[in-house]
This record gives sequence, C-alpha cells and structure tokens, in this order.
Amino acid sequence: MRNFASYDVDIRRRTSGVVKTICNKCLPTRHNKRDHSLRVNIDTGHCHCYHCGADFYVPDDNEEREKAERRAARQRRAAAAPQHFQRPVFDSSKTVLSEATERWLVETRCIPQSVIAALRITEQDEYMPQSSGNERCICFNYFEGEQLINTKFRGINEKHFKMVQGAELIPYNIDSVLGQSSCIIHEGELDAASSIAAGFKSVISVPAGANSNLSWLDRFMETHFEDLNEIIIAVDTDSAGLKLRDELVNRLGAERCRVVTYGPECKDANEHLCKYGISSLRIAIEQAAEVPIEGVFTAADLHGDLLALFDNGFGPGADTGWEEMDKICTYERGRFVVVTGTPGAGKSEWLDELVLRLCLRHQWKIAFFSPENVPIVYHLRKLVEKLTGHRFQRSYGMSEGLMMRAEEFLAENVSHIFLKGNATPERVLGKARELVVRRGCRILVLDPLNRFDHTPQPGQTETQYLSNLLNLFTEFAVQYNCLVILVAHPRKMNRNPVTNSTPRVEMYDISGSADFNNKADYGIVVERDKEVGVTRVYVEKVKFKHLGVGGMVTFAYDPVGGRYLPCTESHDPAVPVDRRVGGVTYDSTCWLPEKELFE
Repeated sequence: MRNFASYDVDIRRRTSGVVKTICNKCLPTRHNKRDHSLRVNIDTGHCHCYHCGADFYVPDDNEEREKAERRAARQRRAAAAPQHFQRPVFDSSKTVLSEATERWLVETRCIPQSVIAALRITEQDEYMPQSSGNERCICFNYFEGEQLINTKFRGINEKHFKMVQGAELIPYNIDSVLGQSSCIIHEGELDAASSIAAGFKSVISVPAGANSNLSWLDRFMETHFEDLNEIIIAVDTDSAGLKLRDELVNRLGAERCRVVTYGPECKDANEHLCKYGISSLRIAIEQAAEVPIEGVFTAADLHGDLLALFDNGFGPGADTGWEEMDKICTYERGRFVVVTGTPGAGKSEWLDELVLRLCLRHQWKIAFFSPENVPIVYHLRKLVEKLTGHRFQRSYGMSEGLMMRAEEFLAENVSHIFLKGNATPERVLGKARELVVRRGCRILVLDPLNRFDHTPQPGQTETQYLSNLLNLFTEFAVQYNCLVILVAHPRKMNRNPVTNSTPRVEMYDISGSADFNNKADYGIVVERDKEVGVTRVYVEKVKFKHLGVGGMVTFAYDPVGGRYLPCTESHDPAVPVDRRVGGVTYDSTCWLPEKELFE
C-alpha cells in the first residue's frame, strides 16, 4: 500500500489503475481550481502534473520500512563510532588569512575573497608527514550543517596534503546540494571554489582526490543525490581523473550525467580559471557534454582511454595474494566468471576466500546471492573465521572484540541478497543494481545457478534460455563495472569402467550448454582429491592474456580458519599417498585492517 495522503494526493478512493486528480502543489496559483491536471499511477506510485510539471514518486509501505531501517542502521553505526575520537573544532578566528596566503589564493589561484569567506577557508601550521615537519597550510573545512566533520590541510609552499585521521570522509561543500536539481562534482577544493567563483551554487568536491573507492557517497545517495536531475562531472582530465569520472558516472547514472572538458593545456577548473577567466570557465561548464549514447562508441569518444592505454600499456588485473594463483590469473571488473566442480568439491568455500581477498586488497565490496548459505549468520560465521584465522568460538582464541571487528568489516563491505517469493534472475539483478548504486558493491557472487527460479519462454529450449541468461549476467558485469561470479554445477560424471575412476570436470561439462565456457571471461574448475587431501583449482580460461595464462594451483584446506593454503604435490607413485603434500605454510594471522590511531 502507498500512503498518497501523506504526499497530499487525493486518489478519490481508487485502489488501482490510473486516476486524474487535483495537483495541490500548483492549486493556490490556479484560476481553474477544478482542473484535474495531476496524473497518478496508483500501482507504481508515479505522479505527474501536466500544468506545473511536478513529478514525484510515492513509495509503498515496504520501501518506507526499508528506508526507515537504513536510517536506523546509519544511526547505529554512528553511535558505534569510537568515542575517543575528537572531532576537529572550527576556529572562526583563523578565517583572517595572512597577507601571503590571501595573495596566493586571490592573485595566483584567482579565487575571490567572497568565495574564500563563504567556504570558511582557514590557515594554520600543521605537521605534514610528507616533509616530516610543520608547514604553513591552507585548511579546507568540510562542514555538514554547522558541524565541522573533517579538514584537508594543503601545504602552501609544497603540494602536500593530509586529512584528520579517523574523521569521516564526506564531499566538500555538501550542503550546497540540498534542495537543488543539479550539481557539479570536482576533484579538488580549489576547483570547486573556481566554479563557485563562476557563479554556480551547487558545487562539491570529492574528499580523497582521484580515488576509485566511492564509499563516502553511500550515506548521501538517498538524501542528496537521488532527486538530482543533472550531475555535471568536472574532474581532472588526466588518467586518474578519467577513472574517477567513470566511477561517478557508474554510481550516479549515465542518463543524468554530463562531462566537462577544459580545453587545451588545462586539466582542471582552476587552471582554466587562471588562464582564461571566469566567463570562459562558466561557458566550459555550461557546455558540458552528455555521456555518449549507451552502446554506440567512436574512437573520439574513447580518446582519453585510448591515450592512457597507449601511455601506460596493459597492466595486470587485481591480485589475490595467493602468489602461485596470481601467476596464472588476475581479475578485472566488468568481467564474468564461471566456477564449477562436483558437489562437495569446496567451490563455495574457496570462492568465499577469493572474494574476501579481493575485497581486502582492492576495497571491492561484495554482494552474495547464496541461497544455500542460510541462515545468513552461518555464512557470516564462515567469513569471520577466514578473516580472523580463528575458529568461531570463545574458547578457541576468538575474543568478542575480535569478533566485533570482523562484524564491523563485514557490515561495511559485504551484503547478502535474500528474497521472499520467486528469486528470478531479474529480481536478483535488480537488488544487485541497488547495492551497486547505494553501497558501491563491485563483486556479485551468484551461488549456485540451480537455486534461481527459472522461467523460460514458451517454446524456448534449455540452450536458448541459458544463452539469454548468460548474456544477462555478462551485460550486468559490463554495465555496472562489477566482477560477476556464477557457480554452476556439472552434469553427472560417470565412472570409467576400465579404470574405475571418474574423469575430472571441465568447463564443457557444465550441465545445459557449452555457452558456460564460451561466454565466460574466466573459467575455473575446483576439484577436491579426498585421497591425497588437497584441492586443485584449474583456471581453464582467461579471455585476455594480460590477465593471466591459466593453469593449476594446489591448495591444502585449513579446517580451523577455513583458509586455503597453497602447497606442493608429488605425483610420484613411489611416494605414499599420505605424504604427497608438502610445503604447506599455515596462516592464523588476522587479516582485518588495523584500526587507525585517531588524533
């Protein structure tokens, strides 16, 4: 049910369908008070007025409840923040800048005094780790409301930066977005000040420069960015800025984003302001180009990416820390991975460690659709053991404090999709899209395929259905720049009557279609040899050679920490079976990131 009354919409006792009614937003200014100009779709909640143009959405009870739960979760996380952290305190007396600093800002960087005052820029002496000494710094103060949340210190003589340790990362000048229909996003505070100098009001800067980790966006997506009609991406035009641009477009939606180019010999807004002046900068921002049409590209559209690739070459993908594994396979987002193996081979267990390693090393947040891992707390228990290296019991070295640290890490980086009713691929991918947008998830694990509710079209063969389904997964990976990992079971493997052995599973043995191998970017087979006591992982396919060459790595499984430990394996028949495994280095260290010591 949708509470239309709370949005001042009279649906005239209707319960479904489309109804025309009075728009109370423009009613006070209307001559014809009886004109039913507001079109309301009661089923979807969409409302549009054909007189004043008001366009809004009335959520249903479930959405309202989820919104309330997210709000409560944010409050709980805020309450759980370390109590010994002291927020920075704003000293208004420091807004009186020294003559040298003011001259540098006004004359060298062309920032008007009115903008400096409005942004409450200060200066002070601060210890800078880059020079191992005190420097005179400009202080860019990050406010939310009247609360100072963070401060970025920039050396005046040297381009050194730091922020307050432990303080929350939020966008610079974030309050300017509230109540606006558009905003401009810059890569630095001086660039944001330049746009404000050019007359724009809704202007922010990312807090950590050209960093692809946009987790600072999560808290503001619903309150500040969801209702924006237009977002102008005005970041630097170097290779790092291009990556940031793509991440922002991915999170915020290409359909409402435009991209600024600054012209020759200018990589950012402040350089353009200094070289060409306020009027020219305003024109450059107003002429920001739409993001290219989806699915249509020319070399000109990809000039920056092509040039960066030409300059920097192909680099390897993301490594896992398993050294032998990294020699044969590294990972890249926007790719589709298929993992297979016989039941009981440990596919899910090995895959859990793989994605945790990618998350720890590269800050790729994870979304699981894993119906076999229910209740979800059982799966979380396994993940906690892998992160800590300890059995999930008080008496086995797992302290409550360590467990809470692991829980905090998982709450920040791991989400589980669990749907009531039919878990069709479309519904699961719909939830995954929300996690990409709201939480910045970069890995989607679908484990396994046979737990989806499949609904092939009438007359559609299994091969045709699976081909379309795999296209759906690969398109999601590319569109949302995620590593999508699918676990698929093989067909029944019959024993060889001569050797009395079961052949090893290969990618083409996956039940239903050869497309599991043909359409995958990576093909991985997990095999457990119970006799020898090892798990062999075969990388049968790596589509792009700069990401790996394929091969096989042998692991021993540690039942205490649930970790997979690379080992050597002898195939000499003269060696007894129970002695064929060697070189195992057990690892019980805690993998959780160390907490910062807050200033």
